[in-house]
Amino acid sequence: MTNQLAIIQKDITDSVNSKIGELQKEGLVIPPNYNASNALKSAFFKLQEVKDRNGKPALEVCTRESIANSLLDMVVQGLSPAKTQCYFIVYGTQLQLNRSYFGTQAVLKRLTNVRDIWANVIFDGDVFDYEIDGGREKLIKHETNFLNRDNDILGAYAVVKTNDDEEILTVMTRKEIDTSWSQAKTTNVQKKFPQEMAKRTVINRAAKAFINTSDDSDLLVEAINNSTENEYDNERVDVTPEAEAQQQIEENANSEIIDIEFSEVQDDAPLNKQQEQTRKQGQPEKAQQKQSAMDFEDGPGF
Repeated sequence: MTNQLAIIQKDITDSVNSKIGELQKEGLVIPPNYNASNALKSAFFKLQEVKDRNGKPALEVCTRESIANSLLDMVVQGLSPAKTQCYFIVYGTQLQLNRSYFGTQAVLKRLTNVRDIWANVIFDGDVFDYEIDGGREKLIKHETNFLNRDNDILGAYAVVKTNDDEEILTVMTRKEIDTSWSQAKTTNVQKKFPQEMAKRTVINRAAKAFINTSDDSDLLVEAINNSTENEYDNERVDVTPEAEAQQQIEENANSEIIDIEFSEVQDDAPLNKQQEQTRKQGQPEKAQQKQSAMDFEDGPGF
């Protein structure tokens, strides 16, 4: 079995590297300090620990196409699982890439006009004031006290700072945050880590709005949106990958598949009837799941 996994890893890695080479010729720019080969090795190391809801290894149950496309999205975005910037979740026979809070910050900084992004929580007792300047929200002041951190959360905000020193504000009230959290299948994480979850929610909303109005490469934007769609029904705090994986959702907000050619490497055993039926039913399920993701556009908003 170990030899078979090694063959699968080499086959998929070679295919992803080949596709990356093609995309670079088309204009894809990999961050200068990002080592795609090291990231792929780290990803496969992490994947050996990822299992589906029945405890089966991801590398055994997931299609090679879904594994390859998840890894491709990871490299295009310049993410590293070793830095907990992303993690992998199994949905049936599909592997999906999800970004962490740190990953979203890293990705946004890759955009040509973004210098930095940060988020803060507004607690009961804080003095928070903002205005609408030229149709855009603008932060005036946020005064807080250390002891206020134990008070109720009233809201959160994120600031995207551009290279022109413009600060673009996104604000969410507690009601808006709760509405976003209500889309999650579980609420344990929100109860345990409400501050980090609130920051994560508002920074994702800020990122979505900014990404979709950027002038950056369509390849990068598409990869960012692919992994963002995977989280429509899945709010997670960025603690450990193990804790995040426990919050996996039942439905799969599917992303567009990028065609990747594989070498002729056959599994030792043929598909059984159940696996063959799952493969045949894959397309209708994807269509339904993609519609489900669209239905959340007016919900969580990221």
